[in-house]
Amino acid sequence: MAPIPGSGLAKGLAVTLRTMTRKTVTEQYPDTQPDLPPRTRGVIGLFEENCTVCMLCARECPDWCIYIDSHKETVPAAAPGGRERSRNVLDRFAIDFSLCMYCGICIEVCPFDALFWSPAFEYAETDIHDLTHERDKLREWMWTVPAPPALDPGAEEPKEIAAARKSAEKLAAARAAEEAQAAQDGPDKPPEGEA
Repeated sequence: MAPIPGSGLAKGLAVTLRTMTRKTVTEQYPDTQPDLPPRTRGVIGLFEENCTVCMLCARECPDWCIYIDSHKETVPAAAPGGRERSRNVLDRFAIDFSLCMYCGICIEVCPFDALFWSPAFEYAETDIHDLTHERDKLREWMWTVPAPPALDPGAEEPKEIAAARKSAEKLAAARAAEEAQAAQDGPDKPPEGEA
């Protein structure tokens, strides 16, 4: 059966008329902020206190857009007779967002949780050189990083929290045993070492 001449045009006009009669759902962006998904990749925030200048993020970055400078500092011995240690001190941490492709490799390879995704996306600049964000600007983005999602109700407790709870319970039990022993010895008995 041969198609009726002009039926394709009629179908196209019907689609156009249906679309024209629907209410538009355009969000007025500057006035209304969009509801972003929880895992939005906007900009990368730096939690500077966790950074040990291991350089893994800069080495793994496929775009080579992370710039890190540091120097070594000598830390005095913690105990008498101990030896001095040296540690890296962060001097510069910068990310060039004009090169960054937002792959997230730097965040994934960071062993010390110093880099985080922030959903903030309004950081456009008029000059491309201003898209290199230094350490201070990256620290400001940390305030926009959302809290991690809550664990599932039936999920297993993280190993770190379980280990911390066990050591705290052992310490509390030891203190309670000491207090019970002190109460059992009585107040008139002098403490050991005093006679």
